[in-house]
Amino acid sequence: MTTAKRDTYTPETLLTVAVRVFNERGYDGTSMEHLSRAAGISKSSIYHHVAGKEELLRRAVSRALDGLFAVLDEPGAQRGRAVERIEYVTRRTVDVLMAELPYVTLLLRVRGNTQTERWALERRREFDQRVAELLQAAVAEGDLRADVDIRLATRLLFGMVNSLVEWYRPQPGGFPGEEQLADTIVRLAFEGMRANGR
Repeated sequence: MTTAKRDTYTPETLLTVAVRVFNERGYDGTSMEHLSRAAGISKSSIYHHVAGKEELLRRAVSRALDGLFAVLDEPGAQRGRAVERIEYVTRRTVDVLMAELPYVTLLLRVRGNTQTERWALERRREFDQRVAELLQAAVAEGDLRADVDIRLATRLLFGMVNSLVEWYRPQPGGFPGEEQLADTIVRLAFEGMRANGR
């Protein structure tokens, strides 16, 4: 592992190192000493950029959450039939996960042990609720089956999407089918939920 020189460190590069260490050791298992060694800088240099490791955690999970919530504000998530919007949100959620993999991985591993973790969990619940509302609207419009529990469908959908953090690893040049990953998830999730003839 190479370490960065003091004069090249920025809050962003420090955040990148912190996210890697948090994902490797767990947030609770990571000390400022661990972060200092991984970054190749003194603890006091870290404190020059941030108040402590919880601030790094908040910045990291905020980056993931901001990406996910931004999807909900995109035109594809705002216009059209609810089923088209939920499919769009699902595709874009996969895109965000793939683009921000270490940050989303960390977000999905928070357990509520700190104020920041509890805040992140609340924001995740808010995101899930907005997705559930889109699924419910698609049922009301007759495009998705009414005999599927929406809360369960939301959990299963995001269980499938979120499982990517366990196995997806970007490869130089990608891997076969990578560009179709989001479409494959959408097909698997929604073809079984479509109302007959839709």
